[in-house]
Amino acid sequence: MSATKIAEIVLWTCLTLVVYTYFIYPGLLFVVYSFVQVWRDLGYLTRRHNRRAREAEDAALPAVSLIIPAYNEQEYLPNKLKNTRALDYPRDKLEVIFISDGSTDRTNEILQSVHDQDIHLLLPSRQGKANALNHGVARSHNEILVFSDTSTLFAPDVIRRLVRHFAKKQMGVVCGSVRLVGSDESRLTEGFYWRFESVLRLMEARLGATLNASGCIYALRRDCYQPLRTDELIDDFTVPINARKLGYQVIEDPEAVATEFSVDTIKGEFGRRIRLAIGSFGALRRVLGLPLFSFTAFAFFSHKLLRWLLPFLLIGLLVSNIFLLPSPAYRLLLVAQVLFYLWAALGFAFRNSMRSFRFALLGYFLVAIHLAFLVGFWRYLLGRRASAWQKAG
Repeated sequence: MSATKIAEIVLWTCLTLVVYTYFIYPGLLFVVYSFVQVWRDLGYLTRRHNRRAREAEDAALPAVSLIIPAYNEQEYLPNKLKNTRALDYPRDKLEVIFISDGSTDRTNEILQSVHDQDIHLLLPSRQGKANALNHGVARSHNEILVFSDTSTLFAPDVIRRLVRHFAKKQMGVVCGSVRLVGSDESRLTEGFYWRFESVLRLMEARLGATLNASGCIYALRRDCYQPLRTDELIDDFTVPINARKLGYQVIEDPEAVATEFSVDTIKGEFGRRIRLAIGSFGALRRVLGLPLFSFTAFAFFSHKLLRWLLPFLLIGLLVSNIFLLPSPAYRLLLVAQVLFYLWAALGFAFRNSMRSFRFALLGYFLVAIHLAFLVGFWRYLLGRRASAWQKAG
């Protein structure tokens, strides 16, 4: 086989998978989702059976442990404490546990000044978020566990909406929905990307294919929690996986809403994506060994695995295209790629002045997150998998 033929195969394979990931799969997902929704609505019209889980009366609500790890969170703690006190949930059924993971700012001081009977503080040495979560779960007493981050603000009814699903004994994990707020730069980059991601997650959830949670808002049955490895970086991916292994269901409730403050700059998001990549590649072996029914496996391949592989596909697309320059069509494709990376480079160089233009920084953001995954993959191969979390910024 000639070098030109090999280059063509590589190019078309990479191009097809890139287009499939961002365009074809979302389109297919929408078609399947729409069909299933229509079918369910027809079933409701004929059987009059309400699919929605009903919220329980106060007397029937389960006792809940709200677990919140923290590292150097003095900026967010006052609002988080106020938000926690404002939750619409019976106080005698809500246990709140903060775990300060070796904080060096005023986090411990702020938490130690709290004298609420139902708010507790743990102060383990700094070993990472996974270790903090293990401490929090070990200290908790209740059957239903809810996880949050210090920078996340819950809507008052969040816990009621999350726990209503646990009336089903097979329910293991209930994931909430996140609304991102942040700077102008994050709103035009991560915010836009997150809205696209949230739509995909919601459609997958309606089709029973939820694999991971948002780490700042999810609940699970205590029996589903297995102690995390200290080097675990993506608990919101590992915990639902463990629940599925035990035979429990994992769903998302879009009505359980939390507000999260996104990283202000793409530079800060770059560091977060590196840690996400390290954790993702570390968890890949466990996912591949997980028995998933057909659509969940399809969603994992299309939404997760291909996203992780996109940096390599983009490199393969660019390099193979260079070997095919004699063809006018391939020259045009190379020009399109160069223009895309030029758009990203301009976004990086003039990010301050381009913030006022819609989508102007999107190319820069997409290249940055894919580059971050490459860096994360390299660090994973080198064994640089530090579990102690860092503040993004």
